[in-house]
Amino acid sequence: MPTVIGVRFKPAGKIYYFDPDKHEINFNDKVIVETARGIEFGHVVVAPKEITEEEVIQPLKKVLRVATEEDNEQVKINEEKENEALRTCQDKINEHQLPMKLIEVEYTFDNSKIIFFFTAEGRVDFRELVKDLASIFRTRIELRQIGVRDEAKMLGGIGACGRVLCCHSFLGDFEPVSIKMAKEQHLSLNPAKISGICGRLMCCLKYENDVYMECNKGCNKRAPQAEIKIEDYEGDFDLTKLED
Repeated sequence: MPTVIGVRFKPAGKIYYFDPDKHEINFNDKVIVETARGIEFGHVVVAPKEITEEEVIQPLKKVLRVATEEDNEQVKINEEKENEALRTCQDKINEHQLPMKLIEVEYTFDNSKIIFFFTAEGRVDFRELVKDLASIFRTRIELRQIGVRDEAKMLGGIGACGRVLCCHSFLGDFEPVSIKMAKEQHLSLNPAKISGICGRLMCCLKYENDVYMECNKGCNKRAPQAEIKIEDYEGDFDLTKLED
């Protein structure tokens, strides 16, 4: 069975497997790996372990190296560049009067590409915007439209429970959530009470759904109330007690 490590590129991002090769890698280390987007800086969240061939998504890429101090400095430089790129792109969006909301900017570790994440109600013709950005930054530009759940995951916030949003703090992937789950848990179907700040059904409806489904299977339906026929009752009785 192959030995792999689990790497995240964002605090609550999806976990990807990589071959540690001959490097000595431990949990919480920082590593440099090659991805479909280019060279990336990642955080080891799963220590080296063996998995089955079925769990591996081929091709399994190897870790290039354990991150050095220079690599850590490069990440800080990229973060400063991202802040500047965010302001520049927003100015260009305003200049072209495009109906889009800029959410986040991300540089790849090797600066080979800049990705601009945005939301919009429909399709946006941003060809002129891409030309402007490419002429300013002199690198590959990608504009990626995301949904409202991804927006909440990136920006974060506080949920109705008073805690940081699950998607922003630990959920790596979004799982399907349906109104049926709220019904199984006998929750109010008021959209304001079962929706997150993204406007979609709360992810936490999924957490205990399986337990509720099992419990509901084992519980009998509520029995109808028995009827009392007064003519069948022998003896004295007080009607006021029946009213209570």
